[in-house]
Amino acid sequence: MAQIILFAPLIGALIAGFGWRMIGETAAQWVATGLLFLSCLLSWVVFLTLDASVVQQIHILDFIRSGTLDTAWAIRLDRLTAIMLIVVTSVSALVHLYSFGYMAHDDNWGHHEHYKARFFAYLSFFTFAMLMLVTSDNLVQMFFGWEGVGVASYLLIGFYYKKPSANAAAIKAFVVNRVGDFGFALGIFGLFYLTDSIDFDTVFAAGPQLADTQLAFLWGEWNAANLLAVLLFIGAMGKSAQLILHTWLPDAMEGPTPVSALIHAATMVTAGVFLVCRMSPLYEYAPEAKTFIVYLGATTAFFAATVGLVQNDIKRVIAYSTCSQLGYMFVAAGVGVYSVAMFHLLTHAFFKAMLFLGAGSVIHGMHHEQDMRNYGGLRKKLPYTYWAMMIGTLAITGVGIPLTYIGFAGFLSKDAIIESAWAGTQGGYAFWMLVIAALFTSFYSWRLMFLTFFGTPRGDKHTHEHAHESPTVMLVPLGVLAIGAVFAGMVWKKDFFDHDGATKFFGMAQRHASETAHTTDAGGDAAHGGTTKHADTGTAGTPGHDAAAMAHGQAPQGAIFMAPGNTVMEDAHHAPKWVKVSPFIAMLIGFFVALWFYIINPEMPKRLAETQRPLYLFLLNKWYFDEIYDFLFVQPAKKIGAFLWKRGDGAVIDGSINGVAMGVIPFFTRLAGRAQSGYIFTYAFWMVIGIAVLVTWMSLTGGAH
Repeated sequence: MAQIILFAPLIGALIAGFGWRMIGETAAQWVATGLLFLSCLLSWVVFLTLDASVVQQIHILDFIRSGTLDTAWAIRLDRLTAIMLIVVTSVSALVHLYSFGYMAHDDNWGHHEHYKARFFAYLSFFTFAMLMLVTSDNLVQMFFGWEGVGVASYLLIGFYYKKPSANAAAIKAFVVNRVGDFGFALGIFGLFYLTDSIDFDTVFAAGPQLADTQLAFLWGEWNAANLLAVLLFIGAMGKSAQLILHTWLPDAMEGPTPVSALIHAATMVTAGVFLVCRMSPLYEYAPEAKTFIVYLGATTAFFAATVGLVQNDIKRVIAYSTCSQLGYMFVAAGVGVYSVAMFHLLTHAFFKAMLFLGAGSVIHGMHHEQDMRNYGGLRKKLPYTYWAMMIGTLAITGVGIPLTYIGFAGFLSKDAIIESAWAGTQGGYAFWMLVIAALFTSFYSWRLMFLTFFGTPRGDKHTHEHAHESPTVMLVPLGVLAIGAVFAGMVWKKDFFDHDGATKFFGMAQRHASETAHTTDAGGDAAHGGTTKHADTGTAGTPGHDAAAMAHGQAPQGAIFMAPGNTVMEDAHHAPKWVKVSPFIAMLIGFFVALWFYIINPEMPKRLAETQRPLYLFLLNKWYFDEIYDFLFVQPAKKIGAFLWKRGDGAVIDGSINGVAMGVIPFFTRLAGRAQSGYIFTYAFWMVIGIAVLVTWMSLTGGAH
């Protein structure tokens, strides 16, 4: 079954990409979509029937073998994989279906140009690469999938290759991600150097030893666990668009809207979060790396939320929202509550994909107008889209009943992260950044709703008159995603944010409160109590068996690992009520400010932008990151390139060749021409000279032999 899930999208990509001329463009689209729905169905079967206590390793084929390096291709099937399978295949299948309507008549292509089969082939290829990543059983296989989604992302972002802006965005995404991937590759090299393996189980088991190892790198000695964890996280920074390597994500909106929903909202950008959670046995022994992740994640959440406040392109607002929500996930992973990071990853996939597809429905109905300043009053023209985006907005802003398990998906997962941030940082920087980001998220989300669906129509009158609801094939995916946006949090919260529930759900070794209370370090011995069964060895163990197993060179049990001293989840449940209510209060403040600005007093935003012009421009220009990078990297690179081109290539290389060809050779040619006089006495003279030289040389050297 797992093999079908993995390879069905690849088969669909090959048929749509190369076989469409034989079966027709429409048939190719249906084949690719049908195979995706097959993968999706089987993924849900795996997710609902999985025995979390057993890690399945399904061998596919042998790959590179050199010395101790063995990169055999295998599927690792555990709870983390199962979660990612349903996220990737569900969103991808619905995006395939949605694309039938969205890409039916694309103004970027002529009537006789064939683009649909190619688009579906790219979507299916991306899905295969992402499944390769999440099912990987070693770091090389993960890197293969990692680079595969990078290639697919480049193809999809630059799908409108006739537009210079789309080509530039595709190149930007590709280059920025290569920076992060270099860090990821160094991390893999370092792990292989120290553990002599790239197999997950071997690397996981080496966590305690890596924590006690020093590694020489660049200018000094570093703790190996922290250094390698940071290098791996640099890869995650690029793929998941964290601050510094975030600049590609908003520009990636140049691709068709289904691409934005598939890649840059719910699947590819979550690969970095998945990587950190997958490598939890390493990160639990790398406290400095986790601290770095917490601070960077919190800063990213705040930064992206501030920029989202003033953006006018409907897709860019949602793109910065994605960047901000990824920061939330990394904070959860950084404080050691990996299950909560995966919880928000799961719920976010539903409501963010729905928001992107809803935005695509608005753009489709408004004849590809994306500026929200030209919207207004569309809720009657696009009623189904309006209600879908309303549900998505309620989910992302965190609407629910405080201190209960009742609420939209984002209410439960986001609150779990904020409570964990309070527990993991003692109410410090990360907690307050996330609360402020929650307020900003509420404001820009409701700003989007009010500008789009309320008020009086703005912009082109003809466009508003002909605005229309999307076809059924585009609305069905919105309805399915709406179900997840409403119920996902309430259904799965205990499995992700309850100590006993998460332990069982992820197949972790059982830990008792007495153990965590008496354990002061990540590698400490476990207290003795009841017994558990190790997934791989089948041997009996005690609570805290994971830490003891790792001390003896065995991989921990379950899909994620939480060290015995990691009590953040338990502490989060004992957070004060004001901590638990603070995200809800922040959400209400954001809602009422947006209501005041865009419904009650619509002139207020303009006046505020004029009175706070420097701040407004600072946010509108995304903190000037693009301008800074252009000054520091792009322009110097162009100048170096121009210098090497004009001076190096033009003056030195071309000059040398041209000088030899046009100067030196003609000079000697003229000399040789003068020697060819045609007179016999001239040739006789050179013959005599030659004989004299030969006799002289023989006289000087011949006697030595």
